[in-house]
Amino acid sequence: MLEIVIPPDDHLRLEHLVLDLNGTVALDGVPLPGVRERLARLQPLLTVHLVSADTQGTLAAVAEDLGAIPHRLGPGDEAEQKAALVEGLGADRVVAIGNGANDARMLERAALGVAVLGPEGLALSCLQAADVVVPDILAALDLLLFPRRLVATLRR
Repeated sequence: MLEIVIPPDDHLRLEHLVLDLNGTVALDGVPLPGVRERLARLQPLLTVHLVSADTQGTLAAVAEDLGAIPHRLGPGDEAEQKAALVEGLGADRVVAIGNGANDARMLERAALGVAVLGPEGLALSCLQAADVVVPDILAALDLLLFPRRLVATLRR
């Protein structure tokens, strides 16, 4: 568990990290450099989930490589499927990271939603749903590895 106290009165108790695959942690189905190492450092604290419609056909292999639990989306309403995953894990214990329009609902429902401006861009709806916006996935994962950075951004 990762506990983060955000003054004056927010206390996050995070147990799950839900990551969008393509556009967030991977480009064209290949994990971005530095992701594997950071996730290895987070895994003692958080259960890592990788969610995708598997457009590139690499979800299972990438999840295994990253030590994550794969969640393949079925056809239709991907946004709601991602949000339902967050709800099923206990939204108040989830940090969700994404970049696409179909990630917005999962970011809204998660205790902490992080939008990533990655190589595929960032959908406006995802930006508006996020608690924090970062320039890339490494910065997003570093917020969890160095939570004082997150506190500095979110304290009121």
